[in-house]
Amino acid sequence: MATDTQAPAVPVEYVSFADRLADAAGQVIRRYFRTPVPIDIKADHSPVTAADRGAEEVMRGLINAEFPDHGIFGEEFGNERVDADWVWYLDPVDGTKSFITGSAQFGTLIGLAYQGRPVLGVIDQPIQGERWLGVAGRVTTFNGREIASRHCDDLSRAVLYSWGAEIFDGENGAAMRRVNDQVYMARYSADCYAYGLLSMGFVDLVIEDGLKPYDYMALAPVVNGAGGLMTDWEGNEILAGGSDRVIAAGDRQLHAKVRELLSD
Repeated sequence: MATDTQAPAVPVEYVSFADRLADAAGQVIRRYFRTPVPIDIKADHSPVTAADRGAEEVMRGLINAEFPDHGIFGEEFGNERVDADWVWYLDPVDGTKSFITGSAQFGTLIGLAYQGRPVLGVIDQPIQGERWLGVAGRVTTFNGREIASRHCDDLSRAVLYSWGAEIFDGENGAAMRRVNDQVYMARYSADCYAYGLLSMGFVDLVIEDGLKPYDYMALAPVVNGAGGLMTDWEGNEILAGGSDRVIAAGDRQLHAKVRELLSD
């Protein structure tokens, strides 16, 4: 539920609670990583495991115990109280395809929105012990250290990530090829991990489509707090229930150039 109301400062207890959620999810996920865990296929043909379900269950339990008036929008178990002012967005394993193939290029996403506007985001990589934290009004941190995206306004020198090479087969394929043909290098299948790398200055662009709110609500505070810019393809602010197509850029001039290419 988006509004023009100015979001209040994020209470410090919410920030520390987000760390607790990530710690709890990580304990579950590490038990299953690189083990012969059964894989189920959901109705949308995406895979899910006990790691996804168990991590979300433990996070939901903590939220309902500590903040029973807050909403929850989760990938595996649906929504609760999403008309509340404060809503948590949970993707326990963003990058399940990487997880089930033994790759650590996945993460737990924990977002918090106030009246539909993302104000806190965590990207947690529990295997490598890496955590990005973005909070509105603060500089993004990586394991407690402030970080920043890099200046790159030249597409021919930019590094691009996207969710998978399959993006070229969809309705946005032609637009993506226009960008792909001009960047220095394109890589795929890092999911939320790519946004963390962008916020540290190792990646310049992440462009994706077909996302759900639990995929992107945690990412905007991380990218924006590192000096980058994350919007939808039309340049609109990331909001709950907004467009499923996003652009994250470490450099705002590069972001503007990419938007033009995508809209041609």
